[in-house]
Amino acid sequence: MLKILLVDDHAVVRDGLAAILSTEPSFEVVAAVASIDQALQRLRGQAIDVVLLDLLLGEDNAVDRLDSIRQIAPDTVVLMLSSVQDERQARQAIRQGAAGFLTKDMDADALILAIKAATRGEMQLSSKLDPRLVRGAGAIDSEGLSVRESDVLQLLAEGLPNADIAARLGIGEATVKTHVGNLLAKLGVNDRTQAAVYAWKHGLVRRGGGSG
Repeated sequence: MLKILLVDDHAVVRDGLAAILSTEPSFEVVAAVASIDQALQRLRGQAIDVVLLDLLLGEDNAVDRLDSIRQIAPDTVVLMLSSVQDERQARQAIRQGAAGFLTKDMDADALILAIKAATRGEMQLSSKLDPRLVRGAGAIDSEGLSVRESDVLQLLAEGLPNADIAARLGIGEATVKTHVGNLLAKLGVNDRTQAAVYAWKHGLVRRGGGSG
C-alpha cells in the first residue's frame, strides 16, 4: 500500500484530494497538512511513499523547498500540483527532484494513474504542458540532482543493474526505478546507456567512486 502525504494550504483542496485518493484501495493518505514545515515534520516521523505538493503554499514557493524534502526523504516520490500551467516552475521542480508537475484541473482517475506511474519511475507532466520542457533543458550539473539521484547515477554509470543498485544503497528496487526514470528526464536522454555516457562526459560521476 502506498502511503501518501498531501500538502496544500487550502483545507477544501486537502479534503477533496483525500476523498479522491481514498477510493483507490492501494493508497493510504497518512496525513494532510498545510505547510512545508508540517510536511517535513511528518517526513521525519514516518516513511512516506508519495508527497502531493501544492506549488504555492501561502508565501512559500514549494519548488524552493524541494531540497529540504529530498534531504530528509530522498526515496520519497514528490509530485507537484498547481492551479496554473507554469513551464518555468515545472522545469525547475523537476530539476530539483520532483517526479512530475500536474495541474489541479486533471480528473480523479488521471491523478490516481499518475501517482501509480510516478512510483514506477515514469516522469509525470500535465498534458497541457510541453513535454519537451523536461528534456534537453540545458546542461545539468550535480547540483540539479538529489543526493540519492547522484548515488544512483554513479552506480548506473558503473554498469550495475537496478537490483544491485538497490542492494548497494539499501533501498527498494522500485525506488531505484523511480530515480532512474527521473534521471533520464533530467538528463534529456532515452535510456540507461545514454545516461551513463552523459554522466561520464559531463563529470557527474567519478572514476572508481562507487557509493556507500
